[in-house]
Amino acid sequence: MSVEFLTDEQAASYGKFNEEPTRPELERFFFLDDEDRKLIAKRRGDHSRLGFALQMCTVRYIGRFLPDDLLDVPWVVVEHLAAQLDIEDVSCVKRYTERKPTAYEHTWEIRDAYEYREYEDAEWSRRFRTFLHGRAWTHAEGPVALFNQAVGWLRRHRVLLPGVSVLARQVSEARAVAEKRLHATVAGAAFARALERVDEISAYRLGRLKLSQIPPNRMAALARYALGSKAPLLERATEVNAWTGFLDAFVHLGDGSRMKDLPTSVVALLVSETCNIGLAPVVNPGYEALTRARLVHVDQYYLRADTIAAANARLIEAQAAVPIVKFWGDGLLASVDGLRFVVPVHTMNAAPSPKYFGFKRGITWLNAVNDQVAGIGQMVVPGTPRDSLHILDALLSLDGGVKPEMVATDNASYSDVVFGLFKILGYNFSPRFRDLDDQRFWRATMPGVETGAYGAVEDLARNRVNLNKVITHWPDMLKVAGSLVTNQVRAYDLLRMFGREGRPTPLGAAFAEYGRIAKTEHPLRVVDPVDDTYRRQMNRQLTVQESRHKLARDVCHGKRGTIHQAYRDGMEDQLGALGLVLNAIVLWTTKYIDAAVEQLRAEGHELRDEDIARLSPLKHRNLNLLARYSFTASVPAAGALRPLRDPDGPELDEDDDGRED
Repeated sequence: MSVEFLTDEQAASYGKFNEEPTRPELERFFFLDDEDRKLIAKRRGDHSRLGFALQMCTVRYIGRFLPDDLLDVPWVVVEHLAAQLDIEDVSCVKRYTERKPTAYEHTWEIRDAYEYREYEDAEWSRRFRTFLHGRAWTHAEGPVALFNQAVGWLRRHRVLLPGVSVLARQVSEARAVAEKRLHATVAGAAFARALERVDEISAYRLGRLKLSQIPPNRMAALARYALGSKAPLLERATEVNAWTGFLDAFVHLGDGSRMKDLPTSVVALLVSETCNIGLAPVVNPGYEALTRARLVHVDQYYLRADTIAAANARLIEAQAAVPIVKFWGDGLLASVDGLRFVVPVHTMNAAPSPKYFGFKRGITWLNAVNDQVAGIGQMVVPGTPRDSLHILDALLSLDGGVKPEMVATDNASYSDVVFGLFKILGYNFSPRFRDLDDQRFWRATMPGVETGAYGAVEDLARNRVNLNKVITHWPDMLKVAGSLVTNQVRAYDLLRMFGREGRPTPLGAAFAEYGRIAKTEHPLRVVDPVDDTYRRQMNRQLTVQESRHKLARDVCHGKRGTIHQAYRDGMEDQLGALGLVLNAIVLWTTKYIDAAVEQLRAEGHELRDEDIARLSPLKHRNLNLLARYSFTASVPAAGALRPLRDPDGPELDEDDDGRED
């Protein structure tokens, strides 16, 4: 079977050790817990015990037993396992292959003990096809990305990987079916019947906030009350959990159960993932909740995309409920931007982009932030120049919060079709233009309706919107909108579909005409010489996004901020955890700023609303990211806050970023 969408290198590296596992990977996949050791202890001889452990951890790491050479593994792996088994002569493992039936008997025993399933198993084959065809239909991915998602699903569900050609054929077939379905969805009668109840998409108007320039010294004086002594990250997470119970969202993958001291284990993993430091700094062999075996178990069965999203929803709700937040916004203004990470490990999920990664490859973490300074959604995409086309998909899969009406972006893709899709879904798309002077302006005239002159902008409005195209395709445009909000199709897929071979389809042309109306209104509001509220709202929200990204960079400081996850689900889990912790940090700071404001008012100080509106919970000079990781530190009782510091006391140094020497 041809695997033409995979390079020779990708096909050859499938289901094998392509390079030495990183230290975090050794800790996660090659650590032998008590159950592993009991099974290994049944073997006779060091060579048999070491070979058995090698087989056990190999299938755990790459998703299959090595069919050709059972010892085709990096030597560092053999040494790592031998050290745990107290085997001094590591070379004894070479005797493991002398009797081939023994090795194959071990594979069957490992399969049964750890409930691995054969790819040919009828029930799991059906489940896998359901996942694969559903993924191909609902996600904007190329064949290589879908192939890697398939590998990830099989590994997560302990289904042994098939041969590369078998899996490639399944992926190709699923994409072919999805392509045919997409054409039928956009243009066929089946979609019209399925979504005939979609009549219209609501439009909203954005409320405005009046802001004024406040001198920096006024902000500093007000903030000094809230920014107390440096608090370690783990203490903030524990304190926020006491307020919100957000860690209760982490339940077992299978039965939804929870274990003793689970919050301690989860916080340790969140610190490990978000600070990018691996498990070693947070492991405590003397505390059951922090043993390596416990953390590996919790990582595999509790820390995943759906539990992270559920926990994040609780933080978003709690952030909106803090009284001071109403001065910042009502959640109807949001921004979406990407934070890029270099991925130095071999993976199909990273992409080259010389502008951002040099000669390396990387990914983009798209995240949505509202004007209440809460991260409301996120997704991971390969770091290509076209990653901004996923912005709408990120908005349509939010973790929580109200639906934003105005969406600011920084130099994103702003084609006419993109404006049209945003507008029909009720979003006011507000990108920052690089080349405002080159923008074309359009006038819209309803057929048979005379309009007056455009006054001072008459000379700008030289182009006319073809509203006949919009009127003709309006029912289909509403059905497309319905398919997006019900997750029947991805926006990225539609954008590709509407512009096949460089020529817009009739439906794509209708969306382009519709989008030109919003695309004309947007720059006119940006340059409005009388009322600059719109421009200031947009710029302020983008500043919030940039500040959040700076905080994210400071938190994710380990390994020089590079991501060492090879699989897509690992990337999504790690960056999802980062977004969750950022929201916990913001909520912690917001609560203390709110307490400081209340105390100042109680003491008779006059505080202007404009001052409060300019405060930011993203300042983090008092956040200690390099503290010792003690998970038994005391925090205030549930619902209580720490005492506020004396504003006349010693201040943090201006150049202190919250780290210790």
